[in-house]
Amino acid sequence: MAVYTEVSFEEASTFLASLGLGSLQSMEGCAGGIENTNYFVTTDQAPYVLTLFERLTAEQLPFYLRLMKHLAFRGVAVPDPASNRDGDVLHSLAGKPAAVVNLLQGKSVLAPGPLHCAAVGDMLARMHLAARDFPMQQANLRGLPWWNDTVPVVLPFLNEAQSALIRSELAYQNHIASQSSYGALPRGPIHADLFRDNAMFALPTEDNAAPRLTGFFDFYFAGVDTWLFDVAVCLNDWCIDLDSGVTDAERTRAFLQAYEAVRPLQAQERSLLPALLRAAALRFWLSRLWDLHLPREASMLQAHDPAHFERVLRHRVQQPLTLASLAETDTVCT
Repeated sequence: MAVYTEVSFEEASTFLASLGLGSLQSMEGCAGGIENTNYFVTTDQAPYVLTLFERLTAEQLPFYLRLMKHLAFRGVAVPDPASNRDGDVLHSLAGKPAAVVNLLQGKSVLAPGPLHCAAVGDMLARMHLAARDFPMQQANLRGLPWWNDTVPVVLPFLNEAQSALIRSELAYQNHIASQSSYGALPRGPIHADLFRDNAMFALPTEDNAAPRLTGFFDFYFAGVDTWLFDVAVCLNDWCIDLDSGVTDAERTRAFLQAYEAVRPLQAQERSLLPALLRAAALRFWLSRLWDLHLPREASMLQAHDPAHFERVLRHRVQQPLTLASLAETDTVCT
């Protein structure tokens, strides 16, 4: 969500009015994230997020926007893209593909507890089931083929130990992907980037109020992939200690129990969870290496530290998380 493309107040005002979203009152660039240009805009009707897409093409974007529209229609709390009079949800602004979505209420919880993780697990399972009849197809663009293409590009920036780890893990993930059990995993549209800062919770109205999840956002890494990969991405962020990368068993149990109350995991998913946790760690270590060492110019750009997911991957390799072992652990698995 860095600002790569500058949009003037006048340009944004004309654009929003053309979509029937009211008169622009305020506009502020968003500093978080690194893929697209985002502005928080408020009109006399409501607050919105205006996004200009810097990497994704006009051919790829309908999948993400129509998926959000589909999920919103099915009652899943996600941003609902604004349509023009012709029903189009993909627009153009400042020479870039653009979209406008409603701003979810609340704030991201960056230090979640078990109740937050349970709420995310529940909604993720409902999202997976709601998207089963979504008719469009688009692969996860940051999946295994991208890993195979990108590892050679980042290798020159790694030391010997890092190079050995990333090479061996890539070989392992190619091996896993070739197995029939992996091919049998249930799949469909997934979020693929559901970190703590991509969900919103309502502000509590009283001290002991249970957290209320108001929605998931930033679907611009979504694609058709295994549902288990989506679960693994969440477990690697919502349910770990950020400083060490170590599993928090209580939060992990809360997430998985809530998810399985809606969609129980199949036998092959339970078996392959350790491998997919490693896959999710590799994917984000690799993308952070890419963004750090091969950055694009942008005002407000904030690259994430790759070392975090290197730690997570090493932990997942050295201490595989199984559902059986999880039931026997204390709060933090070390």
